[in-house]
Amino acid sequence: MTSLSDSDTTAAVVSALRAAGCVFAEDEAELILATARTPDELAAMVDRRAAGQPLEHVLGWAEFHGLRILVEPGVFVPRRRTEFLVDQALAQAPGASVVVDLCCGSGAVGAALAAALRDAELHAADIDPAAVACARRNIAPYGGHAHTGDLFEALPAALRGRTGILAANVPYVPSGEVGLLPAEAREHEPLVALDGGGDGLDVLRRVAAGACEWLAPGGCVLVETSEHQADDAVRTFRRAGLATRLAVSDELYANVVIGVRSD
Repeated sequence: MTSLSDSDTTAAVVSALRAAGCVFAEDEAELILATARTPDELAAMVDRRAAGQPLEHVLGWAEFHGLRILVEPGVFVPRRRTEFLVDQALAQAPGASVVVDLCCGSGAVGAALAAALRDAELHAADIDPAAVACARRNIAPYGGHAHTGDLFEALPAALRGRTGILAANVPYVPSGEVGLLPAEAREHEPLVALDGGGDGLDVLRRVAAGACEWLAPGGCVLVETSEHQADDAVRTFRRAGLATRLAVSDELYANVVIGVRSD
């Protein structure tokens, strides 16, 4: 690989990715070629992708809701289906002035909400310091604040009763099913961002139990879950005193539970 633009180099990259089992080898090759700055960097990126690292970790970024989100190794990669959660939040609370992104990972959800709401006060929190460091970079353009800690314990007390949108992309894979995830996820993303406990709803229950204390009147809390967990998740939200509905996108295979503080 001596040039980043000649057809032989492109063919070599595609061939290497295809041999490694990358289904969309041509598309991935185009992104890698556009990102690499030197032949040595290109070779290293191809080797990392062929070894099974997520494409987003190799590139250093992921596209999410029209934004380029920085994604560092060891940090959860934002999924396209989670764009549906962002859209539901904006539809439910288009005038929100305070946004909290819990279990923020890279901060993609918070950044997308802040970009759409423009002047909102943004806070992102995660229990994983590596995620918080990454999120801090992604939310900085919006004046966002990043916090390390366990769910609500990480947040400034002054946010109680003021939050218009509380987005919590909680882990929801049942512990016994983590091993069934694609290797890209289970080997390269933090377990804390994937494992939701015995039935996958442990963290969701904690978010539901604490949400009303932090929401402003009329504020909303949104979580993503799987189709087979959705009914239990809705019941959990309702038991917490939230006016609750389920939003579904068949196109994105996304299920979002939305709870509203009605008092």
